[in-house]
Amino acid sequence: MSALSDAIARSFATGEPARAALSPLRALGRRQLSGVEVLAQSVATTAPAVSMVVLPVTMFTHQMLLSGLITIVVATVVVSLIAVCVSQFTRRMAAAGGLYSFVFQGLGTRAALTAGVAMLTKYVGSAVMTLYHGGQAVIATLGFFGVELRGPTERLLVYAGIAIVILGCLVRGVRFAALAILAVESCSLLFIAGLMIVTGAGGQHATVPPSDSAYGPLLMTLAAVFALAGFESATFFGPEAKRPLATVTRTVMLTPMICGGLFIFSAWAAWSGRADTLVNAYLHGTATGVDPAVVIALNLGLGTSWLASAMASSNAASRLLYSMGIERVVPRLFARVHRSHRTPYAALAVIVCAVCAGAATFSIVGKSTGFSHVQLIARTAVVAAYVLVAVASVRFLSRIGEHTPLVLAAGVAGSAAGGIVLAYMLFVNVAHGFSMVPAVVLALLLSGSAWQLYLRWRHPASLRSMGVFDTAETDDVLPGAGVYATDAAGNLALTAAGRTPGSR
Repeated sequence: MSALSDAIARSFATGEPARAALSPLRALGRRQLSGVEVLAQSVATTAPAVSMVVLPVTMFTHQMLLSGLITIVVATVVVSLIAVCVSQFTRRMAAAGGLYSFVFQGLGTRAALTAGVAMLTKYVGSAVMTLYHGGQAVIATLGFFGVELRGPTERLLVYAGIAIVILGCLVRGVRFAALAILAVESCSLLFIAGLMIVTGAGGQHATVPPSDSAYGPLLMTLAAVFALAGFESATFFGPEAKRPLATVTRTVMLTPMICGGLFIFSAWAAWSGRADTLVNAYLHGTATGVDPAVVIALNLGLGTSWLASAMASSNAASRLLYSMGIERVVPRLFARVHRSHRTPYAALAVIVCAVCAGAATFSIVGKSTGFSHVQLIARTAVVAAYVLVAVASVRFLSRIGEHTPLVLAAGVAGSAAGGIVLAYMLFVNVAHGFSMVPAVVLALLLSGSAWQLYLRWRHPASLRSMGVFDTAETDDVLPGAGVYATDAAGNLALTAAGRTPGSR
């Protein structure tokens, strides 16, 4: 207590600096999200209600019941190891750039820009797919009530209307969006889990056309990993959380466990025959004798889960663009924040419009081959980002001298598992003459270098301002408890005595 007493006494004798130290991310509105609201954002991004149906369908398609269950368990463990790596950053900083900012702390500018491209690709691609499916569920539900929407104009209006609602919720405020996401996803999860429990085994036999692919294990692995992907979206809301270092870390660690547990339950339901009615309702509607009320409820549950995921993915992508806008890595336009709602409205508008355009296009022209390409691109990008952040965590802790055997093991295991998956994807695609995955991997590898060269040529100052995170403000500490110094971007910041802000 003597040290605290001395600090309090010293605070009365120390004057305030002429210019206050302010967080570069204060415009978003600091310390407003509770732990439950942060968890809602993270869980909704993974769309657990949807994955609880899609994963059993994948297991039936590739005839991998027991092995599919084991694959989901292994995927949960691997993603949890990645979560351990991410938590090493969230325990020490809150950054609106999420993994992009974390990779910068461990691997520098080029790798951070690569991670930024990968995360934007993942979130936008995921939002396009989930918004498309959500819109199709809305159209199908309206069809049950006699409202047929067959023309392209009518479908376009449906997607435009959904996009306006999503944008309105996201601009209205981060708390409003989080609560809406939580309510929607909770209802969907309760319905899906309840239907699996109530229908039991022996009611119907799942009618799923088998796949002739020889790479069922790879596709099952990608489906499981991508179902768990999105747990890291909570990191983009660190500056807006009430207790960011504790809340975001807890969310990052809990989300893979919660969603993994739900997916293991759904895989067990498929293996034991309890998911057959659900799968038939999802694939065939009422054609196999499923009660129309069940089909309508399933469409509503899945549709709302898809739309909640699209909303959450767009929300996370907007924070990433906002952080890049603050750093001037992208145009400053993306750093604009709504004056009263404290949300990055410009970034949200661009993201939601792009997502709506992609989803509406697939609705009009059909899924065809392009949809599978978007899915493959998003999956490749997220695996690459996870490998980067796993390696960055090891480098980061080594640099600051806080290395532990657990983090080293998690980083090595996580990056090795991600590298193996990427290598296997490359092998399969090259062996069959497909160029999509090699092209995506090459584009990601080159994106960081190309972007860095462009910034060095046109905006060299932005390279010195990267890695922005929420810093303590003058009002957060007792006077005299910190030393004020100018950081690399020219802002006044609090720092420990004898150190320069942002020094590495």
